[in-house]
Amino acid sequence: MDTSDATGAPPTTIRWGIIGVGNVTEVKSGPGFRQADRSDLVAVMRRDGAKAADYARRHGVPRAYADADALIHDDEVDAVYIATPPDSHRDYAVAVLEAGKPVYVEKPMARTTAECEQMNAAAERAGLPLFVAYYRRAMPRFAKVKELLDGGAIGSLQAVAVRNQQPAPISEGGDMPWRVNPEISGGGHFVDLASHTLDLLDHLLGPIARVSGYASNRSGRYPAEDLVSAAFEFESGVGGTGLWCYAAGEYRDEVEIVGDAGSLTFSTFAQEPLRLVRGDAEESIEAPYPATVQQPLIQAVVDELTGVGVSPSTGTSAIRTARIIDTLLAEYRAEHGLTFS
Repeated sequence: MDTSDATGAPPTTIRWGIIGVGNVTEVKSGPGFRQADRSDLVAVMRRDGAKAADYARRHGVPRAYADADALIHDDEVDAVYIATPPDSHRDYAVAVLEAGKPVYVEKPMARTTAECEQMNAAAERAGLPLFVAYYRRAMPRFAKVKELLDGGAIGSLQAVAVRNQQPAPISEGGDMPWRVNPEISGGGHFVDLASHTLDLLDHLLGPIARVSGYASNRSGRYPAEDLVSAAFEFESGVGGTGLWCYAAGEYRDEVEIVGDAGSLTFSTFAQEPLRLVRGDAEESIEAPYPATVQQPLIQAVVDELTGVGVSPSTGTSAIRTARIIDTLLAEYRAEHGLTFS
């Protein structure tokens, strides 16, 4: 259906349904659909019906389903948030769009660029928007980073260096976590975490024009890559390097953007202050997270659906990050026989 009403005006309130009420929906996203203006959460779905009902009861949601099609075709659901693992993003998104409803899908958008292209094609056929939960684009913390960069705080931008590392997980036996099972996630922690940083840099510095790199597995704990190095260049001419290691001895999360008048350093995932250096002067700038980290982006999505704003994260912007990830993992996937249907 069209997102406008019978008069052609945008809806005044968006009634949301969620497919997949796992951990990410408990604090990071789920409450945001109620906290946002002109937005409500009216239905949830999980294949385990008892868990769906429990979520609905705890969060005050009127209806719970064990079947995705039932939620998708609920006449009181205007738009759907897909919060399942990446291997089902394409199929659910296409089903929702074909049912005539806008989609907000978790990141990464899908396992591969090809799957993302199919999602965007479905949105184009339906004439409906497709949004992706790269929520850092809307967070006040990174709005401050963009304000500083765009305002010339470090002068003309020259380069960026990314470093993200953490220890390898200790196996407790049992099933492999889905985030390091490429058939489900598309890769390992690189796909899950680096996608956030790469998409944020796309937002801050513009699209990446070219990239090269190498991926390998050093720990041998799971089939996905755990070490990725990259060199890239943005369309603006800004150069970049990245190192992502998930078999390290310590945690590190740092992005440093270098200009001809200083530098700005911040983390993607932690909340410590931004560090602005200009000559001999160093400034610490507080930039905390909101209590519900996705709420600012959810508000932007609702604003677009109700005709009062524009979302900074869409299927069009997110597919650029998917292409970068595919390029960096192509050789590793080929060598390890990782294919996706």
